[in-house]
Amino acid sequence: MSRSKRRKLIAPLPVRDGVSASHLWLGEGNWVNMLAFMAARFPAVTEADWAARMERGEVVDLQGEPLRPHSPYRRGTCIFYYRELAQETPIPFAEKILYQDEHILVADKPHFLPVIPTGRFVRETLLVRLKHKTGLHELTPIHRLDRETAGVVLFSHNRATRGIYQSMFQKRAMDKVYEALAPTRPELAFPLTRRSRMVDGEPFICMMEAEGEPNSETHIDVLENRGAVSLYRLRPVTGRKHQLRLHMAALGMPIVNDAFYPVALPCKGDDVSRPLQLLAREIAFTDPLTGRLRRFASERTLEVAT
Repeated sequence: MSRSKRRKLIAPLPVRDGVSASHLWLGEGNWVNMLAFMAARFPAVTEADWAARMERGEVVDLQGEPLRPHSPYRRGTCIFYYRELAQETPIPFAEKILYQDEHILVADKPHFLPVIPTGRFVRETLLVRLKHKTGLHELTPIHRLDRETAGVVLFSHNRATRGIYQSMFQKRAMDKVYEALAPTRPELAFPLTRRSRMVDGEPFICMMEAEGEPNSETHIDVLENRGAVSLYRLRPVTGRKHQLRLHMAALGMPIVNDAFYPVALPCKGDDVSRPLQLLAREIAFTDPLTGRLRRFASERTLEVAT
């Protein structure tokens, strides 16, 4: 089936506690039945758990027909199921809805909360929390922030107008302003612009700068000198992964509490005591539907723990 058709799939399972059903297309394989496949495909879930979910009708095909443990494995079938984690670490910080109309919702995300379900987080994500809170099952983020970054995130909850808002990011028609706490560099002349070529680094989750034509650009200025650290305003022109964090580190002023740059530190696990001091402070754009200027600002602050 074509990729465009797959995007239009309507899940036969309802949204449950803010969690939408995931889907998977079955490829080549010689599994004796669906239980054997599910247990092998998702080893973090026990075979007994999958059997119980399937008996409850929580694994279905595109037509909504339940797939039981003994159901045959058929290549080309699209299956739907709920992602569930046996244990999920609670994120002890709350999001806030800044604005909502019939098309969009704007939220103020706390540090450590992922925007969408990923890895070991499903319910403890901004998207699922907001779906559960608002009942808006069509809610979709127009852009993303790293889990470690706090601040403004724009969502669409109207399928008919979603593409119009998504095109703003594709056309870079949105003004994004970030703030960060980082070491004071009195020898540098501000404002300044950092341009560089960013490529995949090591470990794979990190980025690095390399020789070649720049593919990233950030405008940086000082908002406030606080002694050993200063509050900086960052305006990204491009939107590369970890762009702001890498550019600040490359200038000799890594963002406070950055566990990746300039050197990747051991995983902090569930430690939420030292949030990355990076905030998506503001988003501004001309609304493509009304022509009005929209400006949304985070109500959060950055500070260094003493």
